Amino acid sequence: MKFPNLARIAKTAFGAQTIHPPYSHTVQIGDPVLRSKCMEIPRETIKSNEVQTLINHMIKIMRESNCVGLACNQLGMPYQIMTLEFTEKRKKDFPPSVYKAREMQTLPLTVIINPKLTVTNFEKIAHVESCQSVRGYSGEVSRYKGVAIEGFNENGEAKKWEFNGWNARIAQHEVDHLNGVVYTDKMDPKTFICTIWEAVNSRGGRVQLPFFVK
Repeated sequence: MKFPNLARIAKTAFGAQTIHPPYSHTVQIGDPVLRSKCMEIPRETIKSNEVQTLINHMIKIMRESNCVGLACNQLGMPYQIMTLEFTEKRKKDFPPSVYKAREMQTLPLTVIINPKLTVTNFEKIAHVESCQSVRGYSGEVSRYKGVAIEGFNENGEAKKWEFNGWNARIAQHEVDHLNGVVYTDKMDPKTFICTIWEAVNSRGGRVQLPFFVK
């Protein structure tokens, strides 16, 4: 089976672009692709050069953006691929008390294709989330403490992953993206803030917020 040209379909679905996806920046809220129900990748095409190139590009942008997860449609491609990674280096970004309270732990690079999520721990906990597609803002979101995901890895192998604590939050956030849901849909609206509001005030509004990977 010949796999359809990903960039061509994305362009047809969402209009002509000056720069064609997959982008090297994350699209921002308001872009219709973030509201798309992403299409499944046929299993027999997962090891194709086209899909492997897309996966590697997602990993590259996720790491260059210093984020812990990325969904394919965040790069303008409406396909069910997500990448996750929470490295040991990220631990230094949080005070020990926060790291413990949020039940954070390292997560090796994980690629999940066509994810199917089930809840394993129905207890919910609220924490602040941000998103590369809602740059400069954050909000508090309630999420399940434990989830399992079935899907395929980057080699086309059927797998099941178990996520708990903060990693469960990351997984739910990315699965939401693939279903056309952004965290702002689920947050407590009263907690929504501009994360650089203090800098905006102290610098008289002279603050730039880049939307590209340096």
